[in-house]
Amino acid sequence: MQQQNIRDEEVEALLNDLIEIYGYDFTGYSGASIKRRITRLVMLDKFPSFAELRYRLVSDKDYLARFIEEITVNVTEMFRDPSFYKTLREEALPVLATHPFIRIWHAGCSTGEEALSMAILLKEANILHKSRLYATDINPLALQKAKAAIYPLSLMKQFSENYIQSGGKRTFSDYYTAKYSLAKFDDSLKENITFSIHNLVSDWSFNEFQLIVCRNVLIYFGKELQDKALGLFDHSLERFGYLALGSKEQIKFSAIGNNYLQLNSKEKIWKKIK
Repeated sequence: MQQQNIRDEEVEALLNDLIEIYGYDFTGYSGASIKRRITRLVMLDKFPSFAELRYRLVSDKDYLARFIEEITVNVTEMFRDPSFYKTLREEALPVLATHPFIRIWHAGCSTGEEALSMAILLKEANILHKSRLYATDINPLALQKAKAAIYPLSLMKQFSENYIQSGGKRTFSDYYTAKYSLAKFDDSLKENITFSIHNLVSDWSFNEFQLIVCRNVLIYFGKELQDKALGLFDHSLERFGYLALGSKEQIKFSAIGNNYLQLNSKEKIWKKIK
């Protein structure tokens, strides 16, 4: 099938449909990125025209999950960027451990690998029992995978290497059971995790946190939406709490930038000082 040239106004009309019918707002996402993904979906699902895709979305609610699965980006792994987790382990968790109860928000948790990584960090710091993790995402299919905590066994070698480099204190395989080609992580790691759908564009805060983690999500947002999400995080974070973003993300030139102090020059982890 030949790739179609989808016009910007066609994409805009489709995104407006999503807002009006389903309440999903993708209008603040990077225009080039979302157009590229919609074009890919038209090709993948063999729609003869863009109009056919738009009609399917409007008339078939079940297809919405498929659309969100393809439009949102789910690239993640356990202990991704090990030095990031090492910094959390050595600099942030000892401070969090002084709290009687710890609340952590993983915004844009995708398929759950980073929330599980955090649970392991907390367990090894002996503070998981007094922690509550909220793992949220806009993508319901990704959340289903996160709740299951079952991943291909072939990924465990990379996950294990990341874990060791992050300062892991045990043998990584202690945390999962291998069966055939799959690895199932221990249910004890999920006991203190609440998984739920949350849209950073349209939903507001639901708690006050000591740590908010949102890695490699904002890079897909336009500037206005980035500012909105950062404002939400700032509102949701306790004073002296921590905000952690992805390696290519920044708060320096945002409206909240002066409220934060970066822990070190390498990792995108900031402490809220105002």
